[in-house]
Formats: sequence, structure tokens, C-alpha cells
Amino acid sequence: MTPVSIAVLAFSMSADACAAAMARGAATRPGFLAAVRGGLVFGSIETLTPLIGWALGLAASGYIAAIDHWVAFTLLGIVGWKMAIEAVARIGKARAEVEQPRRSGLLSLVLTAFATSIDAAAVGVTLALVNVNIVSVALAIGATTFTLATAGLMVGRSFGARFGPIIELIGGLGLFAIGTAILLEHTRMIS
Repeated sequence: MTPVSIAVLAFSMSADACAAAMARGAATRPGFLAAVRGGLVFGSIETLTPLIGWALGLAASGYIAAIDHWVAFTLLGIVGWKMAIEAVARIGKARAEVEQPRRSGLLSLVLTAFATSIDAAAVGVTLALVNVNIVSVALAIGATTFTLATAGLMVGRSFGARFGPIIELIGGLGLFAIGTAILLEHTRMIS
């Protein structure tokens, strides 16, 4: 993967965490230190889940080597389109209609972070099928998630309901674009 692809992937994986952090920030109105702690929770979990997915994908890669590019395209496409469709459904909802966390404790934060990182595990499976340095990719995803989630918590105090879905839409489209690029690169290698 190129540095640009890693950056797009990191942003895309962070987009739903940022959107969730914005909604949480709108609901809880955290201070700066609380936002940094929340960003650390989101970033740490988002670093671990692609590693878990990668390990699972590596175990299965020998069985699907002939079609790995199609698997990568399909998984990234499904996750990307799901993110995009959910974001489009939320764009335009009034601030009061946007789902907001009911609780503001640590358990609620951890559960929210895990919920937004499930797609990173699926992408981790995909990354086992292509030649990547998973540690650097996972760290890039985690650092980007930390930064965007911390910023999302702070920005969410004022604008979370309005801009969270737009960020998630851009992230979803980014994942679909990466999946398409993997498929196109593989077809170029065959030609």
C-alpha cells in the first residue's frame, strides 16, 4: 500500500468513530481532558481490531488466494457502502432526531468504540490478503482515530448532529474507492 492509500484507509476507518464522537460530544459536552481520554479509548480499540481481523484473514488466506482481490473488493465495498448509506440516511435529520448516547460512562464509551471498530476488523481481514505492513497500518488507523475522535468530541459540543454523517459518508466512499483500486490493480497485473 502506498502512503496515500494508508492515509485514505486510516481516515475512512476513523470516520465512523469521529461521527460517533461528535454525537457523543453533542450529548455529553466533554471538557478537553475528557475528550482526550475518549480519543484514547477510540484510538486504542481502533488500533487493535484491524490486527485481530488481519490475524483471522491470514489464517484463511491460503484457502482464498485465487480470489483474494475479489474478497478484498467485496469486503471493502460492503463496509464502505454500508457506512455511506447509513450516513445519507442521517444527513438532513434534525439535531433532536440524531441518535445520541443515553449514558456517558466509561462502559458506554468503550461499547461505542467497539461498535465503530467492527468494520476495522473486516478491513483487517482484507489487509491479510494484500501485501501490507499491518503494524504501521494499524498504528496509522489508531493515531488518526485518536485525533479525529478527540476533535469530534470537542466539535460535537456545537456541531455534532450536523456534520457527523457527512464525515461518515466521505469515509464510506473512501473505503469503496480503496477496494476498487485493489481490484483494478489486480486486473492490471493479470493483463
